[in-house]
Amino acid sequence: MTAAVEVEAPQIIDGLPADKYHADRTSVSSSGLRALLAPGCPAQFKYDRDHPQAHKKEFDLGHAAHLLVLGEGPELEVIDFPDWRKKDAQIQRDEAYLAGKVPLLAKDHDMVQAMAEAIRQHPVAGPLFTPGSGVAEQSIFWTDPATGVRCRCRPDWMPHRGDGRLVVVDYKTAKAVDETALQRAVYERGYHAQAAFYLAGVKAAHLHGDQEPAFIFVFQSKTAPYLVHLIELDFPALTLGAARNERALRTYADCERTGVWHGFNDRITYLPLPPWAEKRDQEEYL
Repeated sequence: MTAAVEVEAPQIIDGLPADKYHADRTSVSSSGLRALLAPGCPAQFKYDRDHPQAHKKEFDLGHAAHLLVLGEGPELEVIDFPDWRKKDAQIQRDEAYLAGKVPLLAKDHDMVQAMAEAIRQHPVAGPLFTPGSGVAEQSIFWTDPATGVRCRCRPDWMPHRGDGRLVVVDYKTAKAVDETALQRAVYERGYHAQAAFYLAGVKAAHLHGDQEPAFIFVFQSKTAPYLVHLIELDFPALTLGAARNERALRTYADCERTGVWHGFNDRITYLPLPPWAEKRDQEEYL
């Protein structure tokens, strides 16, 4: 788009309920933009947006860990059963969902308590999450000036360092937090695009002051001893993430303008084998 677009002023909202934030149809989030690009496509994005998925219970542990680490999130309901197989446990679980709470088995509650304690004991993550040193779950809305698309982000935690520099912190639980696993996760799940998008949001809202803001991922293993690994992406990663966001924003703007949310292709795709498979089979059979 080359024509000038109307840019709506940024908005910063404290205390916006998470369900209202995620249900907003006037803006697009980082996860939405990532869903527009491969391996997703606009048609799948639009269907998922128009047909919200049912609650996924595998997210409960992550929500509970966020609450205990950040102090923000839905109330927990501890269900004193060893598993969900008994009918009484299922009834209590469903009642908790209806009340807007996160149900946890007692053993899982003990686990997230241990995870939060491991965060507090970490020499870097502990001070980073010091209560009162930052803002949790603040909703930011702004307009992308190039496309006119209304955007939104909701950083987990935003503390200011001693030198006044704003830090945008995203806390994630994972199966593995070694460097190789995290490199793969960052690329495959588009976390570098998320980091670039959130940084664009806080800068559009003028939350960073005179210094360039930093973005830090805090990854934590979901198995004992609940190891913590803090990651700050390098400049090339953030640059590529921003380029992905630009492509996704233009795709979103075009789909909204035309009303056409295309799938993967409208013609036959000429498909080779993956390069690694082609090389292996050449060595094996040719």
